[in-house]
Amino acid sequence: MDKPTGRIEYESMLLQRHMYMRVQAGRTSGNLERSAYILLSRLQVQGAMSIGELSEAFDLDYSTLNRQTAALVREGLAERIPDPVGGMARKFRLTDDGAQRLEAARAEIVSGLDSVLADWSEADQEAYAGFLKRFNMDIERLSGRPWPRPEG
Repeated sequence: MDKPTGRIEYESMLLQRHMYMRVQAGRTSGNLERSAYILLSRLQVQGAMSIGELSEAFDLDYSTLNRQTAALVREGLAERIPDPVGGMARKFRLTDDGAQRLEAARAEIVSGLDSVLADWSEADQEAYAGFLKRFNMDIERLSGRPWPRPEG
């Protein structure tokens, strides 16, 4: 593991393990499953999206997204609406309850990160956040699937 990419691979594997262990221990984010958290986050940043738009954004097939969005609708976290620009397509958007649960989940995750990073300087936290963003954006560039980010 002399190469930095070897160390990055190993540390990334450990990070994924830590996240997986957190979920397995029942510490889910605000009682949201991972897929719900990610879908709701995308809808929050981008706004209402059709199954086709979600399929393109997530590179998932329609049947997978139909199951996931049906679960969101069933739980009252998202709702189906007519396409605001017309046409036959229906879109999904966050409900007020979905937005509240998403924010609660995000606050829980941020609180956990605050605990982990408590001994880090603000400059180190900013640098890490910047590197993570750059890393993710390079993955998105290579995959051709940019992910919208909240303003600020």
